[in-house]
Amino acid sequence: MTRTRPLTLVIAALVGVASAFVLDTVLAMRGFAVVVPPLSLAAALVLIGAALIGLAWPVRRAAKGERRIDPFYALRVVVLAKASAVAAALLAGASAGILLYLLTRTVVPLGSSLAAGGTVAAAVLLLVAALVAEHWCALPPDDPTEEAAT
Repeated sequence: MTRTRPLTLVIAALVGVASAFVLDTVLAMRGFAVVVPPLSLAAALVLIGAALIGLAWPVRRAAKGERRIDPFYALRVVVLAKASAVAAALLAGASAGILLYLLTRTVVPLGSSLAAGGTVAAAVLLLVAALVAEHWCALPPDDPTEEAAT
């Protein structure tokens, strides 16, 4: 399984920025309340990142040769890490789009802007945790001297 490509993450973030900015603009033009992420979303994203690191830690120890682990568990963790990375990029982009919309208003709502900024930071933290977990789940390269000896 290949690692998550940066282009995939950038595209997901750009889609998130564009769609959230357009959604908030259309909602405001029609007289509806704009979408603002709650602070609980930021807290949940941080907790998900911590849980992902906790799930990847045994896989890292197994990859270093300290102990054995079920390969299906490792596969599930790496798939969860890849999905979390793409979702975090999309959420970071969407939160950034909302923040961009809020900051372009003549009167900037401070509470909503702080909530959107916190969500951007938490989504970036989840993205970093997902990429670290994905890196930890990679097998080390085979040693060429061992292959030559056998």
